[in-house]
Amino acid sequence: MTTTAERPVGTPANTALQRTGQWARRAPLLPALIFMIIVTQLPFVGTLVISFMNWNAYYPDERGFAGFDNFVRVLTDINTRNAILTTILLTASVVIISLVLGMLIALLLDRAFLGRGIVRTMMITPFLVVPVAAALLWKHALFNPEYGLLNGVLTWIFGANAPQPDWITVAPLTSVIIALVWQWTPFMMLILLAGLQGKPLDVIEAAQIDGCNNWQVFRHMTFPHLRQYLELGGLLGSIYIVQNFDAVFTITSGGLGTANLPYTIYQTFYNAQDYGRASAAGVVTVIGTIIIATFALRTVSSLFREEGAR
Repeated sequence: MTTTAERPVGTPANTALQRTGQWARRAPLLPALIFMIIVTQLPFVGTLVISFMNWNAYYPDERGFAGFDNFVRVLTDINTRNAILTTILLTASVVIISLVLGMLIALLLDRAFLGRGIVRTMMITPFLVVPVAAALLWKHALFNPEYGLLNGVLTWIFGANAPQPDWITVAPLTSVIIALVWQWTPFMMLILLAGLQGKPLDVIEAAQIDGCNNWQVFRHMTFPHLRQYLELGGLLGSIYIVQNFDAVFTITSGGLGTANLPYTIYQTFYNAQDYGRASAAGVVTVIGTIIIATFALRTVSSLFREEGAR
């Protein structure tokens, strides 16, 4: 007689036990999964449905199915196209500058010196500030033409006749970029610093013994090692910065050519009351974010595979 313990692995009894065990492990996660579906997916489905409707609160009698008209209007409207271009320029500028500054700071903080832990903690402080508070800080404490720190420094250096420019009016988009770079550089620094902690020290020491200088070590060893971390930081930063609304709304209120796509969606929804076109623009933004997130997930997976192979 064959007992239960002697049954082959592929028998129906063992298969049922395996399925029961799998469900027992997954069951505690079901409430969280259901909650995430309700919170994230149902609103997106609602937005997707509204994006195919002609729905403007100012014309309630004209509500109906619009097909792809809202998407055509989003992609052909001059204001929306300008907002898309501004979004691309803003995102690319902030990500590139933050990555360069973050890498330089990470290289400095990777060295051993007295108080390195305190300096590292202080360097990540800007990333912990609430985005609206950070934007208000730059708008009033630094950029303000009457009592801002930047004009105060000019007065301190050049005297009473020093120029007192209105920085936000003179360079509106640059002002937003500077504020976002200040906030996102610590994020890039953390990712790159984590990458530097995993660099092969034995290989670098062997190269230095062979006569390689610091620049050669950085160019041929450190930088190639950081390539995937740079990609990860750039992709994750792009996901968040492409959706940035706080800095644009707080510093410039979308004026002077700084209106990006999220701010344009806000204007279309709340000012123009055109729910259909605003939802279509939101769907376009989500699609672009998903494309970027796909590359980010691939980069994260490759990093995990490399760590697991060591």
